[in-house]
Amino acid sequence: MSLARVQHVSVSLDGFATGEGLSLEAPFGHAGERLHEWVFATRWGRAMLRQPGGTSGVDDALLRLFAPGIGAEIMGAGKFGYPGWHDEPEWKGWWGPNPPFHTPVFVLTHRPRPSIEMEGGTTFHFIDASPAEALATAREAAGGQDVRLGGGPTMIRDFLAAGLVDHMHIVVVPILLGRGVRLWDGLEGLEKDYEVETVSTPSGVTHVTFSRAGL
Repeated sequence: MSLARVQHVSVSLDGFATGEGLSLEAPFGHAGERLHEWVFATRWGRAMLRQPGGTSGVDDALLRLFAPGIGAEIMGAGKFGYPGWHDEPEWKGWWGPNPPFHTPVFVLTHRPRPSIEMEGGTTFHFIDASPAEALATAREAAGGQDVRLGGGPTMIRDFLAAGLVDHMHIVVVPILLGRGVRLWDGLEGLEKDYEVETVSTPSGVTHVTFSRAGL
């Protein structure tokens, strides 16, 4: 069976994966870009911005695992758009006409709408489903490849609580946000179900990987 994977989700030292006050102008609220500065310092991140240069090494190598082996993504409504996007019929996500996913993407929402086909192979499907139902749907669409659990933190926490995450890569960024949405709330003892490895890099971040024991 394909794996359900969380990839390079950044969290602050105090456990927040996004800030407070999300809006169209501030997708990560008061956190701004601080959680993701390490991404856009790498060659992979700068290429995403269509800019030259950037660092190589562990940060860059781990980011390059984003696409290989992924056949579908599941994301929460909060990742797809700003608060209130449901009332904007022309909203098609943050990523422009050619989003970086290039697979079917299943957006979890209590207000489904017709699917949106984008350039580059991405099609957004809007479904009202439990984590288990969403994962079954995405696995069917993935055709034997893995399913990326794209976030945000509330969605990932729901999948972790349901025992559905096979592999997870969390990046601890050395900042304190103080407020926002935490990733780990309600997940005490989660580490017992996983093999956990860590590596720190010159950028100052620490990569923590959780691999389900026995896989």
